Amino acid sequence: MTHANHSPAPAPDPCPATASRALPTVRPRTADDLDDCVRLLREIHEKDGYPVSWPERPAAWITPPTFLGAWVAELDGRIVGHVGLAGPRPGDGAAVEWSARTGEDVSVCAMVNRLYVAPSARGRDLGALLLAEAVTAARQRGLRAVLDVAVHDTAAAALYERLGWQLLAEVEQEWGPHGTVPVRCYASRA
Repeated sequence: MTHANHSPAPAPDPCPATASRALPTVRPRTADDLDDCVRLLREIHEKDGYPVSWPERPAAWITPPTFLGAWVAELDGRIVGHVGLAGPRPGDGAAVEWSARTGEDVSVCAMVNRLYVAPSARGRDLGALLLAEAVTAARQRGLRAVLDVAVHDTAAAALYERLGWQLLAEVEQEWGPHGTVPVRCYASRA
């Protein structure tokens, strides 16, 4: 009698984050995406403290009055990241610093804002993909992409620097109920 040598079936991947290696997609955000974007923002706020204060109207917070566009990253059919682009508002440090360095009016700047990625989807360069989309949209409008980031957010600053963003300055900026906050001001490469 011959016995077949059967190998045990491979064990399932214990880490769900590595089990799915689908490629992420980035697309323009639609009005239908707002609820999912707010739910994701809530998750990030509870885990990472971003934004520092939960906005009274979170959907309006991710769609500021000078809104130019927004994009979402999807993975396995769910939204796992977000970035926005808006015209500068008075006091936006990066636009002011860019203007001071170049002599151009702040109106040539587009502020990259509301960049966030789900904790479960980090490590897949989604932040870089979302930033690239915002920079491309700014360029298509003839604008320079700039951004402000709180000095304490060292992970975000490291991402911008890794991607070649130029540090313009560190300034104090008025951030609503938090009063004045130290921020780092960056400009995209081109």
